[in-house]
Amino acid sequence: MHVEDLLRLESLDLTLLWGEPLLLAREISGVTATDLEEPGRFLQPGEIVLSGLVWWSAADEEATADRFVAALRSAGTAALLAGEETHGRVPEVLVDACRRHGIALLSVPVHTSFRAITDTVYLRQWGDLSRRPAASSYALPENVRGELSRLLAEGADPATLLTRAVAHLGTPPCYVLSATGRTIARTPTAPALPAAEASRQLASALRVDPEASPYGQWFLHLPGAVEVPPRMLHEIAEVFAQYRQGSLRREAAAQAPARELLALAEAERSAAAPLAAALRACGLPERGPYTVMVMATGAEESTEADALREVLRHLAGHRFVTARLAGGGTAAVIAGVDAEVAEADNTEAGAADSGSPGGSPGGVVAALKGLWPSLRACDEATLPYGGISAPAATPADLNGALVQARYALTAARRAEDPNLTAVDDLTTLEALLSGLPADVRTAFGIHALGPLADGSNPSHRMLLETLDTFLTHNGSWARTAEALHLHVNTVHYRIGRVELLTGRDLARLDHKLDLKAALLCR
Repeated sequence: MHVEDLLRLESLDLTLLWGEPLLLAREISGVTATDLEEPGRFLQPGEIVLSGLVWWSAADEEATADRFVAALRSAGTAALLAGEETHGRVPEVLVDACRRHGIALLSVPVHTSFRAITDTVYLRQWGDLSRRPAASSYALPENVRGELSRLLAEGADPATLLTRAVAHLGTPPCYVLSATGRTIARTPTAPALPAAEASRQLASALRVDPEASPYGQWFLHLPGAVEVPPRMLHEIAEVFAQYRQGSLRREAAAQAPARELLALAEAERSAAAPLAAALRACGLPERGPYTVMVMATGAEESTEADALREVLRHLAGHRFVTARLAGGGTAAVIAGVDAEVAEADNTEAGAADSGSPGGSPGGVVAALKGLWPSLRACDEATLPYGGISAPAATPADLNGALVQARYALTAARRAEDPNLTAVDDLTTLEALLSGLPADVRTAFGIHALGPLADGSNPSHRMLLETLDTFLTHNGSWARTAEALHLHVNTVHYRIGRVELLTGRDLARLDHKLDLKAALLCR
């Protein structure tokens, strides 16, 4: 639950006195009611603080309110909810203090009890399942629920959350898996699960967040024969839904530097200093190599970003950032292997268990291509296409790498099946031409073929067939005649007509290549 959610509840009738959008989007980890003048040591990060303002009087100096709010800021408080009953209103000095220290401030009317706010927060956090008595055999024990709430507020990692969530069951093997079979977390008793095997288990796993996109979905999987009440599993899944939402908000907050970096990469001439600064802001190294990848799915922007991030998270040891491109599509800048990141990945539950590749750029391309079928399987209604560049040695090469990735994406979209195409795959004339925009291909074909481009003329269609066969048989008159069941003289006549209409000399290699390219562009 977020601070802004409280404002939307008509039953609470709260009023926003001060708060910027980012502050209102903060997640609420819990609730503390206090009227201490300096409550900092009793507060936990992410909590909202309820105060009747008994500690303040009209005779107090501004410093009193400032000390109180400073304590909230130091504790990481999500928002202050101040009651109007004691003073009839919320003092302006408190509003000013909250503005200075960056703490959202909401006023609580006399007719709204603090108990109503507390119940609203905790019931919303745990959903309808939490309305059951704590002694129910179909719910998490109260002490476990409290511990998980605390761990969430402290920013515990997924493996710790999962282990503590099932500890009272004897810590059975248990996993949290991504939509492509990536292991997000596993208990100490759970063996490593390759991504391909994990993908096959998803059909029987519990969705963590039903509102997530097909590519951003997480699954709770208990493979053993442990008897766990279904409602308890749903409560554990809700814990990870909260964790995932927090992760998404942190990612959203970090998007501004990524957008700036990709905007600089789109510019043909970007100065070295802004590029270096943008890379630092994104947490990427200032030295290459880098690889640029562009994806297009036809889905909405957030879904496309989920798809790109999900497939890239399989790459152990690689830092990356993603952002929407001004010209369409979602792009990523992928840094080379970082030894520290690789070591951290290998210590995370399941990060290296899925066969996550690292190493050379070629290994990255091969790994991503191997993951593409799993990505496609996430959503049959969406067609993911990707293009990936050759390695960019320096930040100044990012623009060229982005151009390559877009070219490769265009080639991928001309394929029959959705795929990932690397610019290094474009090793034939046909593959090279497939990367050209459709209107460029059409224009080239029309101008190179001249009158023959008119497909409505039967005579021209016949000449095009003869030309295609002639070039396919390396300009052999005899083999062309044999393939078309024609006399050699007829082939000579038709090719002569082609040369006349196109202005090309098919005895020349460059003219043969021109017409071959024109045929491929039709």
